[in-house]
Amino acid sequence: MLRAIIFDFDGVIVDSEPLIMKLTQQMAAREGWTVTAEEYYRDYLALDDRGIVERLFQSHGQPVNVARRNELVRWKAQAYQEAIGNGLPAMPGAVEFVRECARRYPLAIASGSLREEVEPLLKKLGLRKEFSVLATADDCERSKPDPTIYRIALERMGKLDTFKERGLKADECLAIEDAPLGVKAAHAAGMKCMALAHSRPIEQLRHADWVFHNFAEASLKEVAKAYE
Repeated sequence: MLRAIIFDFDGVIVDSEPLIMKLTQQMAAREGWTVTAEEYYRDYLALDDRGIVERLFQSHGQPVNVARRNELVRWKAQAYQEAIGNGLPAMPGAVEFVRECARRYPLAIASGSLREEVEPLLKKLGLRKEFSVLATADDCERSKPDPTIYRIALERMGKLDTFKERGLKADECLAIEDAPLGVKAAHAAGMKCMALAHSRPIEQLRHADWVFHNFAEASLKEVAKAYE
């Protein structure tokens, strides 16, 4: 039985990936490196800021300089905060889909972004109250495809009053993702995953349990039936 839904954030609820790509390119340029759009969406999608910088070092044949990594992460966080001051647009259909889900299930976020980035954007979209739990990059050291962020979200949801009498299990949750590595993270946490082709072609998301082009095409009823 489907009892809870856990959403990724960037590229699923909010249209932030183009901005994150731009900042990743600027961050790389500070080291004299370049990152193409194809490289970003292929190699960096779903990574948190630490993971992005570490991948930059590794992809350019250099050992990770922890001090410099931390400097670049701070730079990106500040630049991102300045850029999102007026909010970012929701992905088409996201607000309506989240509200539909919230009428039936407890919801959580499992994101590689920082809480100070996720929460204000949810508030600007009028969606903060729909999410009982936020699990963000502040809560773990490893990026997706590591499943830790999903396990943290599951643990926190299990403490909600709704699940006190009968705990919440991973296979009773649905993860919603837009990145191949995010799908792998959800599966590694023991969850089924619905993927949306917002950021990558459908062909690269076939390992998800369900794949839709967008929220307009997605069927919550169809997905829920598979849990019965």
